[in-house]
Amino acid sequence: MTAPVSRKAAQPSSTMSAATPADAVAPSARLGGAVWVALGVVYVVWGSTYLAIRIALETMPSFLSAGARFIFAGLLLAGFVLFRQGRAGLRVNVRQLGSSALVGVLLLTGGNGLVVLGENSIPSGLAALLVAVVPLWMVLLTAAGGDRPKPVELSGVLLGLAGLAVLSAPAISGDIPPAGVIAVIGGTLTWAAGSFAAKRIPMPGNVFAGSAYQMLVGGLGNVLIGLARGEQHGLDVHAFSGRSWLALGYLVVVGSLVGFTAYAWLLQSAPLTLVATYAYVNPVVAVLLGWLVLAEPLTGPTLLGGAIVVGGVCLVVSVSRRPARSASRR
Repeated sequence: MTAPVSRKAAQPSSTMSAATPADAVAPSARLGGAVWVALGVVYVVWGSTYLAIRIALETMPSFLSAGARFIFAGLLLAGFVLFRQGRAGLRVNVRQLGSSALVGVLLLTGGNGLVVLGENSIPSGLAALLVAVVPLWMVLLTAAGGDRPKPVELSGVLLGLAGLAVLSAPAISGDIPPAGVIAVIGGTLTWAAGSFAAKRIPMPGNVFAGSAYQMLVGGLGNVLIGLARGEQHGLDVHAFSGRSWLALGYLVVVGSLVGFTAYAWLLQSAPLTLVATYAYVNPVVAVLLGWLVLAEPLTGPTLLGGAIVVGGVCLVVSVSRRPARSASRR
């Protein structure tokens, strides 16, 4: 998954409050060329991170590489905030720091870390399609929190779960390692939990500072898990290939910083209905890139299950992001 910060899915939901003013503005008044450029960046960048992860893993250890990615990205983002706003930009209270740490662990250690682990044994395109179910878990978590989902949302969840079953069929039959599929599905659950928590706990008011703390803590969590797994034993940095280094650099600079910046700006400049389309465009981009660059096979279950999942996510996103017809309409 991308990180704010991610993928990829969603980003930390602390950014969502910043989007409220944009949805109160008529789309025609805000949808200039910059919006479409930023949206294209999010589509391509977050869709491409799955491929970059797969390439980095060719010669790099799973959790240690993920930890390096987010620690470096967090330091760069913190430096940017410090340069632009001074120390005040990074100032948070204890509760906000604790909340950022919790969300960072859920999103980037549990969510992204498990996806990286899963991509050791399953194609990047399949991982992206599995990750596409995150909005469906969010509907279920919201329902558990007391908000009754709309019938169409429930239909989307059921449709998406059916697609998830189709995507998982090769693992059940033994055609692909089941551990990889289980790891990625586990990552989607922790990512959804982190996104859900971020909406309900006190997060830093500065979105960029909060994301920097999340990346630093989440990256540290990945490093600790990597050390506990013994990934440091026999580690030879000189054995890392040039393309793996390039992939890691891409994940740090383009995936975590450029992609996140474009997404954060979109939340303030475009309707959420438009921004949320990344949830079903990213998997398509990831599947195509995996096929083109790494010659990953496009099997029947992958195509059918992916189409079903994307259809279910389309239903959920289109309904859950629809403005309410009330005075509180965004």
